Amino acid sequence: MKVHKAVLLLSLFLFADFPRAQTESTDVLEAYIKTDGAWIVKLPKVQYTVKTVEECASKCDKETSFTCRSFLYHEKDQDCVTLPANSKTDQILRRMSAVLYEKKEYLLECMHGIGMEYRGTKSKTKSGKTCQRWEGTFPHLPNISPKTHPKADLEFNFCRNPDGDKGGPWCYTTDPQKRWENCDIQDCTEECIQCSGETYRGKISTTVSGFTCQHWDLQKPHNHGYIPSALPDKYLEENYCRNPDGEPRPWCFTTSPTKRWESCSIPRCATEPPTIVPEIACTIGEGSSYRGTIAVTVSGKTCQDWASQSPQKHSRTPDNYPCKGLDGNYCRNPDSERSPWCYTTDPETRWEYCSVPTCGDQPRPEEPVIPEGEGCYEGDGTSYRGAMSETISGKKCQFWTSMEPHRHSKTPQTFPKADLRRNLCRNPDGDRAPWCYTTDPTVRWEYCNIERCETKPSEAAASPSLTPPTSLEIDCKIGSGASYRGPISTTVMGVTCQAWSSMIPHQHSSFTPETHPDKGLESNQCRNPDSDVNGPWCYTTDRSKKWDYCHIPDCDDLKCGQPSTKPKRCFGRIVGGCISKPHSWPWQISLRTRGKIHFCGGTLIDAQWVLTAAHCLERSDSPYAYKIFLGVHTELASESSKQERDVSKIIKGPAGTDIALLKLDRPAIITDEVLPACLPEKDYIVPSNTECYVTGWGETQGTGGKGVLKETGFPVIENKICNRPSFLNGRVKEHEMCAGNIEGGNDSCQGDSGGPLVCYAQNTFVLQGVTSWGLGCANAMKPGVYTRVSKFVSWIERSMKEN
Repeated sequence: MKVHKAVLLLSLFLFADFPRAQTESTDVLEAYIKTDGAWIVKLPKVQYTVKTVEECASKCDKETSFTCRSFLYHEKDQDCVTLPANSKTDQILRRMSAVLYEKKEYLLECMHGIGMEYRGTKSKTKSGKTCQRWEGTFPHLPNISPKTHPKADLEFNFCRNPDGDKGGPWCYTTDPQKRWENCDIQDCTEECIQCSGETYRGKISTTVSGFTCQHWDLQKPHNHGYIPSALPDKYLEENYCRNPDGEPRPWCFTTSPTKRWESCSIPRCATEPPTIVPEIACTIGEGSSYRGTIAVTVSGKTCQDWASQSPQKHSRTPDNYPCKGLDGNYCRNPDSERSPWCYTTDPETRWEYCSVPTCGDQPRPEEPVIPEGEGCYEGDGTSYRGAMSETISGKKCQFWTSMEPHRHSKTPQTFPKADLRRNLCRNPDGDRAPWCYTTDPTVRWEYCNIERCETKPSEAAASPSLTPPTSLEIDCKIGSGASYRGPISTTVMGVTCQAWSSMIPHQHSSFTPETHPDKGLESNQCRNPDSDVNGPWCYTTDRSKKWDYCHIPDCDDLKCGQPSTKPKRCFGRIVGGCISKPHSWPWQISLRTRGKIHFCGGTLIDAQWVLTAAHCLERSDSPYAYKIFLGVHTELASESSKQERDVSKIIKGPAGTDIALLKLDRPAIITDEVLPACLPEKDYIVPSNTECYVTGWGETQGTGGKGVLKETGFPVIENKICNRPSFLNGRVKEHEMCAGNIEGGNDSCQGDSGGPLVCYAQNTFVLQGVTSWGLGCANAMKPGVYTRVSKFVSWIERSMKEN
């Protein structure tokens, strides 16, 4: 049984090189992982007043009251809180301006050597026995305890190696017949994967055939949509093998021009994969943890066994996806679809969703999600039901039903009346504005990029004793407002700002005219000296509120891609129906015959130029065969805002491409109803799963809205996925892109050809695609295909300049 070892072993332990404090490091923060907007409420805790985050880290490293696993830091408050907890042991809450720093060693779930430094949270032995708490005395009276080994981190019941056992970390067990046993902890140097390698973070960078992996942030030799900055939760580092899209194993694009991508040869770990709490009778969110026995689809078809390849051939097998519960033929969701599904035994129907009840009051996943999409919020935004899913700094919102990358409690079940659908910005907890968790692992949450419907007076509560504003000062902000030097000096709540040089009522030393002489801190106006992504702020004259943000409007010049009437941005469907707000897509044009009959769409990209699909011009090469209507919402085109133009020149794209430029006989008049869309950066690849929008007057197949402009939003599908045999089977070329929902139901259709596919980023709609072709309309597994505009930017610019 476990007893105290010899004095030599004890000495070895006491002088072991633990990487805990790292106070001698030139950068003390290297030992920590930073998460913005995260907060832990935990006792005990110790609070300090410090001037820098490095000082706070040093306080944590030197903490004697408890083992410090993390600390919280407020730069504006100069507040430092050291904690014995971290995100693996306690619930993480959200709090404005709080920054959580967690020691990496306490987040690591692998060991070096014999694991004397292991500080993970495994609490079961090799045979599956639960560990006894180290301070416990039942069922076993321990020889080794937190009192005998105070530096060994013997808290809770986590596996540890306080005595240098050659078998690695161990624990006393809760089994009266088994006093202690070693734990099965993976070696940090071992390269292996759990499940299908979704969480693999190793450094293997060669494929099964020996190809070297292409760096994820490069677009040569292969263009792709897996962009690290847009998919921070996928950890697309260097050229390491990763699994960002649900393949059976990690993979990478290769540096060989002849091999676009290939899987990597990484063995599965010997240790057991992480367990989930199964949902037996109902689903939560998208139902990825559903483990019930329903095996029939919504239309009554019997499910095919997951291990079978007949009648449907597929890769969703128990071997390829060992952690997804693919037992028998039960409905499951192994690939993050919107709800459990299965392949069917009907040769004519490859797969269908299953009718699995949802838990509690959550809306059913299969309900169409078509929010009204208003472009502003009233009050604190608790009633906001719009379609925004982007934060104020441009980050993509995390789905409310997802726990990756941030675990949280704001789910549709806990807030059934908050309309927590998809990843749409909402305010379920009465915050001051709509917000969301972000897909960036380092930023837990942010407010969303939505303005208040009402405009606050900018000077109503300005202090009369301070510098008055002048008419020469710009009263709007660009981006986060770091350069803002306007006169506003009240917070969002209408409280007058404290002068930056004053220490009354709030003491502070981080931001003063002396510490930041170039930040405009001469008076009490709102400023952004620390480049806060939420915008300008100030210390307040309210003794109970040290600081708060200010409401500074964005500088709102008339620009491409920024319509005066904000679109619904609905997630409905053109085939399936969502009628647009009139003139909310002002770059949409109607391409017509000389007889003024609509037959194709197009996009205004300049006052005198329209982009459309080349196949729309097959009826005639003569520009005089066509007319263009701008500024119309109905197909009848009876609006007073209509502008009618002839075509003076046709320029078709390179051979084998479906793109064309039309020169108008005279420039369009730019108005609120007629505005160009922005062109993308040259060769830019839209990241996978980016939400984009198509518009048109095309065929609706009896779903309503015929004769008026319709819209739909759906995600971009990476060409690698779109070219799978079960989808479009290699038909999609590099200068094309796919967009749509895998289950079908929404798509562009006949009459929409040539029209725009625009994607929203940083307050602007950018033209990324020209509606080109598809296999049917809104069919499952057959997303629409669009000409990738970024591949033709040079051709477009050259053609417009020369003609």
